[in-house]
Amino acid sequence: MASTNSGNKGSRFPLLAFLLICLLAPLLFFFFSRGLHNAPDQDVMSTVPSKQALDVIVSSTDDLGPLSLENFKKSNLLPSWRITGLKTSNATYELNQPTTHGVQEKQEAKEGRSSVGLDQWTLSPVHLSRRHLIEKRKEKRAAKLVKLEDEVIVKLEDSAIERSKTVDSAVLGKYNMWRKENDNENADSTIRLIRDQIVMARVYLSLAKMKNKVDLYQELQNRIGESQHDLGEATTDADLPKSAHEKIKAMGQVLSKAKDQLYDCKLVTGKLRAMLQTADEQVRGLKKQSTFLSQLAAKTIPDGIHCLSMRLTIDYYLLSPEKRKFPKSENLENPNLYHYALFSDNVLAASVVVNSAIMNAKDPSKHVFHLVTDKLNFGAMNMWFLLNPPGKATIHVENVDEFKWLNSSYCPVLRQLESATMKEYYFKAGHPTSGGSSNLKYRNPKYLSMLNHLRFYLPQVYPKLDKILFLDDDIIVQKDLTGLWAVNLHGKVNGAVETCGESFHRFDKYLNFSNPHIAKNFDPNACGWAYGMNMFDLKEWKKKDITGIYHKWQNMNEDRVLWKLGTLPPGLMTFYGLTHPLNKSWHVLGLGYNPSVDKSEIDNAAVIHYNGNMKPWLEIAMTKYRSYWTKYVKYDHPYLRNCKLTE
Repeated sequence: MASTNSGNKGSRFPLLAFLLICLLAPLLFFFFSRGLHNAPDQDVMSTVPSKQALDVIVSSTDDLGPLSLENFKKSNLLPSWRITGLKTSNATYELNQPTTHGVQEKQEAKEGRSSVGLDQWTLSPVHLSRRHLIEKRKEKRAAKLVKLEDEVIVKLEDSAIERSKTVDSAVLGKYNMWRKENDNENADSTIRLIRDQIVMARVYLSLAKMKNKVDLYQELQNRIGESQHDLGEATTDADLPKSAHEKIKAMGQVLSKAKDQLYDCKLVTGKLRAMLQTADEQVRGLKKQSTFLSQLAAKTIPDGIHCLSMRLTIDYYLLSPEKRKFPKSENLENPNLYHYALFSDNVLAASVVVNSAIMNAKDPSKHVFHLVTDKLNFGAMNMWFLLNPPGKATIHVENVDEFKWLNSSYCPVLRQLESATMKEYYFKAGHPTSGGSSNLKYRNPKYLSMLNHLRFYLPQVYPKLDKILFLDDDIIVQKDLTGLWAVNLHGKVNGAVETCGESFHRFDKYLNFSNPHIAKNFDPNACGWAYGMNMFDLKEWKKKDITGIYHKWQNMNEDRVLWKLGTLPPGLMTFYGLTHPLNKSWHVLGLGYNPSVDKSEIDNAAVIHYNGNMKPWLEIAMTKYRSYWTKYVKYDHPYLRNCKLTE
């Protein structure tokens, strides 16, 4: 029995050991195999990104779009993703599924059957750093594009502002749209709304044509026509028809419809910029046209003034020689009187200057007026002042063509005016430089007349006078001017009002400082002054040989390389350092071009000057300034009535 029991015990032990091994072996094999599988997989996946993975990253960021898991799904890559809490085989299976996996996952989430959320997906450190680099690169590129766009917009705005500065609003005069009356932002808002709607409708009209939206194109075209018809020539809301508001509402509905179908920010912006550029070109074209017409109008002589000159001339030559003489000829060379020089071919303008000076003089008997005109107007000028003597004042009229000393051998400008090149410049229409408005300005007939250049020969014309006040024929005298003879010129030759401001009307505006003769002898920032009312000391003139200085510069400018035509540039050069500045209240300028001259300055001025194209006797004159001139015109005179010269 003993032996039997011991044998049974010995046979049980191997059986128990065998059972224990059978139970433990699968567990050991499971953990061992899992460790072997995960360790190399993790190392490979986390440290060796495949070339395909890099290609996907590049391609997925080319269009500035975000990195997407779908890119990796579609490219059949080896998995470089790791899922926490799941077996690798399952993760590999899910990564290699088609694109329907995303839809299926959403459905499982709705049903509460999804066991894996998006937060379980994690990127490896290499991919995280790569994504950060890509995002930074995208941000830099976007910032650069925004900066470039801003720079382009700023440049466009700056160029538009610069171009707008070149528009000479003064030429428009009383028709200027930028008047103070138009400063109210709420004024005429309906008209502005209609205009804005028309602009946007034109933008969408272009887009509709581009995208072949025929019905919408036709509808927009009809609405534009209706709006333009209602707008017509209206300048205020009160001018609009009653149906305007209904048309605005209908246009708004069409624009809303067009926006839904056609709006594209890039296309709309491009179209608006194109329209802006076209409008800018139109403004510049209209400006050139306005300048041309203004210059043309400034050249013309009104029918009434031409009629007046012809009638007076005829009647003058019907007079006997005895009746053609003026009284008080002994005063003409008396240096103790107040002498005026007036050179003009306009009878009406000259009469206004003389009349205004006499009416505002304290003692008219001490004033002597020396008029010089051309042979065409000599009879008319004499006849007018014979019929309308200047009260107690003295007057004398001369013919510039009778100054025998004034010939081409002595006077450089006369020789130049007679040259073939100058005649070609003035009279040949096909001249290559005839296109600009500035050139047109200098083709004014006054630059061909020696009356315009006679101001440089005052001592030769009036050899026995010591001082003389030079006046243009487009001025009005409003106060007694005898105080000018008492002004101490401090040894200077010319007494004049300076015209320079902070940066304008200085020498560089008139002279060519690229020429070495100009650059060496003059300061480009030297202050300019005005002709029109100038006190000349003829004694100092002779001492300093002013006429000789003028001849020197005029001879050097035969090819117009120092300055363009005109008398102000050579005047600035001739009297450089020899001009005494007068108080500005003596002479206020700008009434012939500047619509914003201060009224108090005009009222306080001794002389007001209509320098510019808008002379007071022309139709283009500014209405607000014309009354200062017309009050010295004798509109009730028979000659003026017969020639239909009215106020």
